[in-house]
Amino acid sequence: MTADFFSFQTVNDIRCGANYIAELATLLQQKFLARKVLIVTDAGLVKLGKMEPLLLSLQQAGIDFKVFDQVVADPPEAIVLQAAKFALDVDVVIGFGGGSSMDTAKLVAALAMQEQSLASMFGVDKVHSRRKPLVQIPTTAGTGSEVTPIAVVTTGEATKSGVVSPVLYADLVILDPSLLLGMPKHITAETGVDAMVHAIEAYTSKIKKNPLSDLLAKQALQILNSALPLAYHDGEDIRHRQQSQLGAMLAGQAFANAPVAGVHALAYPLGGIFHLAHGLSNALMLPHLLHFNLSHASREYAELARNLLSRLPTDELSQAQCFIEHIEQLIKQLGLAKRLREFAIKEADLPRLATDAMQQTRLLQNNPRRIDYDDALALYRQAW
Repeated sequence: MTADFFSFQTVNDIRCGANYIAELATLLQQKFLARKVLIVTDAGLVKLGKMEPLLLSLQQAGIDFKVFDQVVADPPEAIVLQAAKFALDVDVVIGFGGGSSMDTAKLVAALAMQEQSLASMFGVDKVHSRRKPLVQIPTTAGTGSEVTPIAVVTTGEATKSGVVSPVLYADLVILDPSLLLGMPKHITAETGVDAMVHAIEAYTSKIKKNPLSDLLAKQALQILNSALPLAYHDGEDIRHRQQSQLGAMLAGQAFANAPVAGVHALAYPLGGIFHLAHGLSNALMLPHLLHFNLSHASREYAELARNLLSRLPTDELSQAQCFIEHIEQLIKQLGLAKRLREFAIKEADLPRLATDAMQQTRLLQNNPRRIDYDDALALYRQAW
């Protein structure tokens, strides 16, 4: 149920447009008087040449730069700490890439002040450090990390832990759809479904759902429902890429304020233990959580159905079921209707997954229906 009292926060400067990245150096000088910056990214993007327009812009403006390109999916603490050492003498930290690079950049910007340890930041509102100016430039349309105050890293051997703090909101976000051109179809699909999960879970979030997050989630779903299949089939159409990027950003703003829940809680162990891509993990679990939550979220699912679909039945439950069926069909259309067993996950691994999922209390508390260990195990078995 929508809260009577709520708060809403987001990034205060978002710039959108094709080839906007070429303007970044001017913005860095105007907003931050930047003379030296650190770019946090991954080696794959460097190899693909995606950073060349950015580097050229910095060179022409006389801004010195360093590149840390060792970020990996589900970045471990050691990578974050290593990156932070490169940021001690820079004026601005730039996250360039997918969610892992942007999450790492958030923490690096704070750790570079050397006022607080990473270990003391895990949890909600635990960041007390100042941070260096932070710019986020997404190269996928999925995580929404550019507009969230959340950073997720791998702690220990395989557990994902989050840092949630308004300190991590970026000072500037650049949405440049030209960076998405040529993205492989499977990454388009996985990141796009991730964004849709953000919108769905924000709309059904148990604790902080509010009118503004609802509006953003519904608009994000509308945009993604239309643009994602088109971007998937024609990845060179910059209009569809821009719409997908916008939808992912709106979904990010929604779940930054109305947090995600059970789908993410059960997806995290798939990434932490078996290193499945985050968007793929979400796609694997989403249909099963939708059916599981139906008894407690039929009104919200019916509202989302009316937001997306025409020619619906008149009763609420049937409308909610139509929404679930539509999402299942979309996942199939995007080539993501797969089973856990297809990724070398054995049935004997499922209890460990369920045990790890139960550690995600920050997420589980937001789910519209309570999930215990037996529920989680049953859901993994359905997905297996």
